[in-house]
Amino acid sequence: MKIGLYFGSFNPIHIGHLIIANHMVEYSDLDQIWFVVTPHNPFKKKSSLLDNYQRLEMVYLATKEYAKLKASDIEFNLPQPNYTVNTLVHLQEKHPNHEFALIMGEDNLKSFHKWKNYKVILENHHIYVYPRISDSNVETQFDSHKKIHLVNAPIMQLSSTFIRNAIKESKNVEPMLPKNVWEYLDEMNFYR
Repeated sequence: MKIGLYFGSFNPIHIGHLIIANHMVEYSDLDQIWFVVTPHNPFKKKSSLLDNYQRLEMVYLATKEYAKLKASDIEFNLPQPNYTVNTLVHLQEKHPNHEFALIMGEDNLKSFHKWKNYKVILENHHIYVYPRISDSNVETQFDSHKKIHLVNAPIMQLSSTFIRNAIKESKNVEPMLPKNVWEYLDEMNFYR
């Protein structure tokens, strides 16, 4: 089975994440998308994150109705901060019959050359890239790499940061979230 790994804080998961993941699984050769909830991104301040298990619960709620989308806590028990290369090695050992690929936005591809052991990742895994609007250019080494696949997915301008800020300002964000995620988030009084 070919699994696309969609890494993120998912703080919170929103319909943009689901639209991209669903597009990737329906319009590529990927069989499933696993939302890998990252406990601590080396580039983000940990203090702004909800608890790991609260974010995992939201991802589970958002994906449970979709057979090809799964929530994953694989990074919760790995050394922190989490580096993608280590997670990939761990997953390959744990699931030797699966092939793992990365899903990332075009903005992340632009900084991919700064990732720990990025050449090792590219040697062993395919990368599926969805478009993002930005000013900078992709490194020329990644322009036509045989393992990098640009997928013509819808451009999503929705972000978790926008949603968190809107909640703080008492704006209605309900249409931007899966219904059961909104209900959980509202009930738990998150981001207020």
